[in-house]
Amino acid sequence: MTNNYMSADYLFEVSWEVCNKVGGIHTVISTKAKSLQADLEDRHILIGPDVWRGTGENPEFEEDKTLFPAWKQQALNEGLRMKIGHWKISGRPIAIILDFTTFMSNKDEIFSQLWESFKLDSISGQWDYIEPTLFGYAAGKLIESFTRFQLNTRLKVVAQFHEWMCGGGCLYLNDKFPQVATVFTTHATVIGRSIAGNQLPLYGKLSEYDGDDKSNDFNVSSKQSLEKLSAQNADAFTTVSTLTSKECKQFLKKEVDVVTPNGFEDSFVPQGKEFDKKRKAARELLLKVAGKITGEELGEDTLLLATSGRYEFRNKGLDVFTDALGKINKSGEMKRDIVAFYLIPAHHYGPIQNLRRALEEDTPFMDDSNSCLTHNLHSPEHDPILGKIMENELQNKEGNRVKIVYVPSYLHGDDGVFNLPYFDLLIGFDLTVFASYYEPWGYTPLESLAFKIPTVTTTLAGFGLWVKDEYGEVEHGISVVERDDDNYKETVDGIAEAISTIALLDEKAYQKARDEAWEISRIAEWKNLVDNYLKAYDIAISKAQRRTKLYVDMERPELISSQISADKPNWKKFIGNENIPPKLSKLEQIYSNLYWSWNVKATELFQSIDPELWEKSHHNPHEGRMGHKRSLPDFLPYSVIHFP
Repeated sequence: MTNNYMSADYLFEVSWEVCNKVGGIHTVISTKAKSLQADLEDRHILIGPDVWRGTGENPEFEEDKTLFPAWKQQALNEGLRMKIGHWKISGRPIAIILDFTTFMSNKDEIFSQLWESFKLDSISGQWDYIEPTLFGYAAGKLIESFTRFQLNTRLKVVAQFHEWMCGGGCLYLNDKFPQVATVFTTHATVIGRSIAGNQLPLYGKLSEYDGDDKSNDFNVSSKQSLEKLSAQNADAFTTVSTLTSKECKQFLKKEVDVVTPNGFEDSFVPQGKEFDKKRKAARELLLKVAGKITGEELGEDTLLLATSGRYEFRNKGLDVFTDALGKINKSGEMKRDIVAFYLIPAHHYGPIQNLRRALEEDTPFMDDSNSCLTHNLHSPEHDPILGKIMENELQNKEGNRVKIVYVPSYLHGDDGVFNLPYFDLLIGFDLTVFASYYEPWGYTPLESLAFKIPTVTTTLAGFGLWVKDEYGEVEHGISVVERDDDNYKETVDGIAEAISTIALLDEKAYQKARDEAWEISRIAEWKNLVDNYLKAYDIAISKAQRRTKLYVDMERPELISSQISADKPNWKKFIGNENIPPKLSKLEQIYSNLYWSWNVKATELFQSIDPELWEKSHHNPHEGRMGHKRSLPDFLPYSVIHFP
């Protein structure tokens, strides 16, 4: 990496989505890990919640009981319960999943301390605030424990906390353990999301809103308080787009230090013949399911269209998307079948059994309700997507050019209908649309581009704006439709036009659009964007180093200062010979190379030889080597002086 930034010797990255796929942050961290590993190797440690405790095995995590056994026992004595192992992603980085529930019994004391130290307002916080805040706090204590036990004060240690949920750890380290440089990253502000989700204009009236006042209106004052305090107290504060940086300045009263756009590693995208094979299989399955639901034989030239993401009806632009489909369908001008898939997890109770049976037995799907659903919804009469579909008369009636398939299930490979993970299904689509109103970044369009799928997004998505600024003129690989608080109809028209344009391309032009989509995705590879994170770490390390006097040698006895009284040094030459047994000669090679100081296995090796001497020598094998079997005074002339 070509920069002059100070590098972290150890990096801890804390998120509710480490080994726990909830949303886009999971993609951010899991794909970035490989780029950070290139320099940090096993010194990049990720921390997530043990949400699978007591219910089964976490499918993303593999425990490794050989990692840090001595420290784990010490942490256990300190009340920290965890599993240490590897995140089962590319590079298999070290991950720690933390059981934060042990802190529940002390929550009142913890929140009282945070109030006294930072004025964190936790009074109105419900369980969706209490649990993640305690997780963040526990993660902060874990990082402190690891650093005290495994590392030394000469090392540059950085801890990055993602989103308000982890802010408790940022505040804890700021207050209790100043050696660690802290970075706080918000991916979407609490108040911005709340305003947009409550049908209020956000961007046109941004300067008129006070974050603290609005937090009371939406009953999110505790979350707002934690997010604001984390941003203001972290050594470095980042967010993912210039769009969100404006929210941060207004709602959190803190300008970001660095904008860190989200990148990706395309290791999850199959290559060559494997790509073609998976695309073919996915298209066949999508057409088969759509054919069963619509009761029609759909040709190979059918345009397969998708939108996906969290169920945020307005924020994700699901209203605009559906109205655009209705406009296309009513126009009567479309000469090609379009099947639009809504891949939006909702409250369902399993796959529709008649559909499942029809797919397994290859028989007609008998359904008198003309449903577009693949899974049974609770209270479908109150579902906004279904309501909008009915309003636009998109109930898969015979003769409709636009067909609908609504998939209200997470796609982990066990949904009961497709039984494929999301990416293995995504590869089969021809176009994706994300008509977002509130989208601080927007990973879904980027993922589509990586799979050579043209995509449509808006100027209210951070990624859409970023592409316009960074890539320049685009023909069909991506369409970025202008959207603001007041142009709903124009946005519908723009989305409908973008869909129709792709649908009308001939095979050669469409292949060119696919190639262009892939080319655009290249500018968002982590190798092009990770420097933004390194810059944030550099800022944090610089601030931490200014407070060196608060932590250097904080637990070490003063060994030499009282021994030095001469005004002038009296230099003498001496030669020291040592007799190391041949079987232990390799140890000399290890401790003669500073490599040992940041290699965990090496430090554990030295500690295991003589734990008592390891402590007496202040975790320095040079001191331990020369002081072994000598009294402390005899040892002093040979000891290594520590400089901060």
